[in-house]
Amino acid sequence: MKRYFFIIVIVLMGIILFFVTRSNNKTNLKEVRVAEVTHSLFYAPFYVAIENGYFKDNGIDLDLVLASGADKVTAAVLSNDVQIGFAGPESAIYVYKNGEKDYLVTFAGLTKRDGQFIVARDKNEYFDVKELYGKEILIGRKGGMPALNFYNAMKNSNIDTSKIEINESIDFASLTGTFISDVGDYVNLFEPNASKLEKEGLGYVVGSIGELSGEMPYTAFYAKKSYIDNNIDTIKDFNDAVNKGLDYINSNSIEDVAKLLIKQFPDNSLSEIEMIVKRYKNNDSWLDNTTITEDLYNNLEDLMIDNNLLDTYVPFNDLVINFNE
Repeated sequence: MKRYFFIIVIVLMGIILFFVTRSNNKTNLKEVRVAEVTHSLFYAPFYVAIENGYFKDNGIDLDLVLASGADKVTAAVLSNDVQIGFAGPESAIYVYKNGEKDYLVTFAGLTKRDGQFIVARDKNEYFDVKELYGKEILIGRKGGMPALNFYNAMKNSNIDTSKIEINESIDFASLTGTFISDVGDYVNLFEPNASKLEKEGLGYVVGSIGELSGEMPYTAFYAKKSYIDNNIDTIKDFNDAVNKGLDYINSNSIEDVAKLLIKQFPDNSLSEIEMIVKRYKNNDSWLDNTTITEDLYNNLEDLMIDNNLLDTYVPFNDLVINFNE
């Protein structure tokens, strides 16, 4: 009887120790709230880092919220609703140029080109961008990265945009629904929205904006300067987790990556996710690591200057901090 009693005590102590340890581990994590501009497979390395537990391994309890549109992400960071924003770094440039003292500093890059695809109403295996002449295309909010890269893609393709009916009145989050409601001949969409339309027979991918526009820091993580100054170790740990996500997706099979991402995109089948990841890999969408070089940043500023959204270059060392050098 004593022997059984002793065994029961040992088992109970083990259970108690397990829950105490688990509670302590959770308590030791630092909560970091992140606002993302959209939830897209374009950001696969970030979600891989989440699913593989890289943030928790680095002591971060990540709370991810959706704030559709870079302007909303920026507002959330500036108002301290979140600590970190995940959107186009052009929004940080706008804040700096507006004279904000506690401006936004970009500390980790993820994507290096646009992730949009040109979606048409009909299949066209031999699409040429000149076919946009005389047609209406929905490109999202004026001044945002999607719109800027569309114009850059047209410039690189020697396309006269005055001959295209460019619709910049539709909010980013409403592009898919607006196109489905029979507005526009073409629309620029990220994945998985583009593939969703293809699956439903409501649209077909005919081209890649990222391929036509070229490389620049398209999507990145930023925070208020004061937050970075006061939480430098957390920012470094966050950056390290993103780096691990980039390394994983660049060195593992599409099948293995898709198995991780299915939790983030349960409405998509495994085969659909594999197809989308392959599409973005083939487009060379992701950085090798989180470093944003000055040359890459200048490409973004050139784009903004060309579109009269910036009058001169901003100080790179003020607005970007790299931890991999």
